[in-house]
Amino acid sequence: MNTQKILFLCALMGAIALAFIFIPPGTLSLASIKTHRLALLALVEQHPLQSAALYFAVYVLVSALSLPGAAILTLLGGALFSLWQGMLLVSFASTLGATLAMLASRYVLRDGVQRRFAKQMNTVNAGMARDGARYLFALRLMPLFPFFVVNLLMGLTGIGVRRYWWVSQLAMLPATLVFLNAGRELANVTSLHDILSLPLLFAFTLLGLLPLATRWLFSRYTPLIKK
Repeated sequence: MNTQKILFLCALMGAIALAFIFIPPGTLSLASIKTHRLALLALVEQHPLQSAALYFAVYVLVSALSLPGAAILTLLGGALFSLWQGMLLVSFASTLGATLAMLASRYVLRDGVQRRFAKQMNTVNAGMARDGARYLFALRLMPLFPFFVVNLLMGLTGIGVRRYWWVSQLAMLPATLVFLNAGRELANVTSLHDILSLPLLFAFTLLGLLPLATRWLFSRYTPLIKK
């Protein structure tokens, strides 16, 4: 095992330990954040920079380790911060966490991910070969693969870290804004299904398909125009 893998493995184990210490089971639930919302709001008002930094760190940890609760954290961000503050915090924290998960898959978990998701990997490799970054954009928006699976599988592709970062950040923005806006009315949210309705999922799917459809149309009709 080379030095790079050892460093990533140590960082991964450290992150898991921190998660057990600072995010005990049941913390990231809708009921929990509703119960503690007023206390957390007071904390943010008293210590705005420290609260934002802590929120950012917890979000990165949850995203990087693929822990359940990212959607709940986004709602909490909408409840605690302004829309623009929440958007900056969640957008960069979720993208950083996703990138760290992708790198962990690439340098530490490659063999295990390859065995576990062999069938899905064939689909992803074909999509990346055909559409490149457009395929990643579509996966981020469409409910085809879970968020953490996309991170793991992309680690086994040849996509560069910089491209993975900006495509992921751009594609995750619509859902981020939807959840942040819902978090501003946290008291009225009884379930995540209240936010991700079928029409909204359909709209995200169409948005994800747009770059793929555009590429197909160009490849199909550009030769005809040139003739």
